[in-house]
Formats: sequence, structure tokens, C-alpha cells
Amino acid sequence: GTEAVSRARQRPGEVPAWWSRVVMSGALAAQAGWVGGRLIKAGPLAVGVAAGSVAGALGLRPQKVVLGPVVGAAVGAVWRRVGGRDASSAAVAASAVVGYRAVAALLFRDPQVGLLAERARAEDLPFVVPLEARGGYVGTDYVRELAGVLGGKYEPDAADVGIVASLDDLAGPEFDPAGVDPLVREFYEHTTRFRLDIVPEWRLWVRPGYLLYRTLVARRLGQANVPMNQRETQRGVRSRIDTITPEGQDLVGVRGWIRSFADTDEPIYVGVYTTYRHDGRGYVSVGFPVPQGNFTATLAPEPRTGNGLVLTSRSRLPHPGHYLSYIDPETRDLTTLAVHGFAEQLDVFAEDGQLRADHAFSLYGFPFLVLRYTIFRK
Repeated sequence: GTEAVSRARQRPGEVPAWWSRVVMSGALAAQAGWVGGRLIKAGPLAVGVAAGSVAGALGLRPQKVVLGPVVGAAVGAVWRRVGGRDASSAAVAASAVVGYRAVAALLFRDPQVGLLAERARAEDLPFVVPLEARGGYVGTDYVRELAGVLGGKYEPDAADVGIVASLDDLAGPEFDPAGVDPLVREFYEHTTRFRLDIVPEWRLWVRPGYLLYRTLVARRLGQANVPMNQRETQRGVRSRIDTITPEGQDLVGVRGWIRSFADTDEPIYVGVYTTYRHDGRGYVSVGFPVPQGNFTATLAPEPRTGNGLVLTSRSRLPHPGHYLSYIDPETRDLTTLAVHGFAEQLDVFAEDGQLRADHAFSLYGFPFLVLRYTIFRK
């Protein structure tokens, strides 16, 4: 009933109303709480903490992850005082989730995700890479399978090609490619001449959640399977670029940078690198295909002290950011969410003749991962 009312009142370009989403989550929690109460005979406090913890974890924001079990414990304690151990586990779970969402809405005013566009044409969203995975698994054969759909000349592990055609495509008022160290320029324009050693530095608070995500999602998806520690990277990392050149053209149309573990070819990242220009500025958009959609990072170039190059999503400009898109298989229209809380910055520089890179990620202002690269010529 809630869904029917909210959909009837929903306007184009809007997500369902907040109240309807809260009621819906409470209804789902009630069913889970009822099952939990029947199967394990959990008391109100345990049910409240469990329901609040799940709701907080789904909020992703670190503050919400902490807030969830706190609100759940408070709600569970009230139910135990009022109804004793016989209090309805369905009611406890539902009220814990609804209570948590109400408190979270009061404390966190900024949106985590915004509906940017609904059924938009790809040319209207140049900062989104409109390429999806057509099956349930991405994997290292993604570009080959994409070539079968798009047509054109497919070249696996292309020789002497870069993730961008030319750094000059990124020129703008704040960035002059002429000031970039030649070694940094060579890395971007001829990436396959180099190999990369990675040292991942995870913050402790995110490790349990990432381990769960990696086990349940990343490995099954064949995408975004980042190493947990340096011991894993000692297996070796294979880096290659597969390309697609459209029929009748000389310029590469698709550049898929594929990184995988050298011993098993298990995928780490599969990213399609593109550049585009808007209002006299150049940008890099990296699309990570997922089933029926794409997670795109659009980054603005900035100069770095020492003639390096910074690509960042932290910018006052409207395009840089992160976008999750569903791609309609028939019309190719995009429904795109802007993921406001996610940020990244890639810093590539030469230090004493050695090429290095630091790739830093944060979630709602909390740094959670830095990938430190040492880059060697093959």
C-alpha cells in the first residue's frame, strides 16, 4: 500500500518519498524479526541490536554504522521493559529500523545519493561511461565480449598504448599538460610500457566490511577485487590494456585497463578509460562495468608540485564525481545516481627518477584506503 501511494505521487526525476522508504524498510524488518524470533528465540534487546546494526551498515556512512546498533539497543531495552522477553520480535525489529532512520534523518541532512537523471540519453551525460556488463560476471574477458557487441577491431593486451591517447586532451584553465614531467606523461600515454607494484593501506575500521563485500560481491562479480594486504600483492599483478578500434577508423575507441593477479588471472579491476572536453576543460572518466550498469569515476586534472599530475573527484566543477547508472538494454537510456559521499584522488609523480602513484579513497570525509604504486619500466 505504501509503495502504491508513493509511486502515484512520485514526480519525474524523483525517488520515492522518504516516509514511504522508511515504512517499507520497517515492514521488511518486521518479517526478518519475526523469523529471527521464531528460529533462535532471541530477546528484544538482541533483536533490536541486530536490526539496528543491519540498518546502520546499509547506510554505509561510518557514523551511521555506529548509530544503528545504538538506536537498536535503546529500542530493544524499551521493549524489554514494557513487554518483557515475550515482546513481539517483529515489532521490535520494525521499530528499531524506523527509529534509526528517523534519528539518522535528523542528524545527517546531506544526501548520500541523488537521482541525477532518469531515462537520459548518453550524450546528455558525457561524464558517464555508458558501457555495462551484459552478464552477471565482468572478468578479464570483458573487452573481448564487448567487441562482439560493438564490432570493430579487438586487440587483446595491446602493445605500446596508454589509458589516454594524449594528455593534451586534458588541457584547461587550471591545467597545462606542458608542465607535466615527461615520465608521468609517458605513463599515461604509453601505460603498457610499465608494470606496477601495489601496496594497499586499508584503515582498520573498514576492513571487516570490505572483507564481507569482497567475499560476497567482488569475487563473484569479477570486479573491484582490491588486495587486502601486501602479502596478496606478492602474487604479482598483471596489467594490460585491451582495445577496440571502430570499423573504418584509426583511433582507438575503447581502452579497457585490466589488472589481475598474475598467478590466477583473477580480476582486480576492469576499467574503461575515456576522456572528454566540456567548457574548455578536459576530464578523465573511468567506467567500471557492473551487471546492467556502470559505476563511473569522473576526475578533473590538476597540476602537482614537482611536475606531477593529480586526477581528483574533489572539485568545485559540476562534472567530477561518482555516478552509478542503469543502462536500458533496449533504448540505451541511462538512469543515473550521483554518489555524493564517495571521493578519490590519484596522484602520479616522479621522485628521484622513480615513478610513483598514490590512489586515495574516502567515504563521507573518512579516508579508508590508499593504494601506493611503484611503477617500473618493463
